[in-house]
Amino acid sequence: MKKTFWIITAIAVIFGAALLGCLRFFRTPRVNTVYIRSGGELIYTIDLSEAEDCEFDIEYNGGVNTIEIKDHMIHVKEADCPDGICIKTGWIGGQKGAAPIVCLPNRLVIEPADDTSDGRTR
Repeated sequence: MKKTFWIITAIAVIFGAALLGCLRFFRTPRVNTVYIRSGGELIYTIDLSEAEDCEFDIEYNGGVNTIEIKDHMIHVKEADCPDGICIKTGWIGGQKGAAPIVCLPNRLVIEPADDTSDGRTR
């Protein structure tokens, strides 16, 4: 009976530790900072956790992208580029690992920052 108790206890501890490790490993923090580049130049560093809801335009060589920040997330709301891929990319501000928003015709990049990034182009 004592041996069975210790075996069950050991299995329960191992299972609990594995579950805790999995939860910690797969928990993904939110994106807090984004870098906005136009024509290859860093023009804005925005902390989404502190940003208020707003809209603003970014122009490059006659092209215009309207950027919207809402509920601590960011996306391209409107663009005058021919394909509109930047609009279809969606929002950044959810979980880390999000893809950057890129508008090639207007040379705009909205890139989520990682923990080691300082805004410089890699």
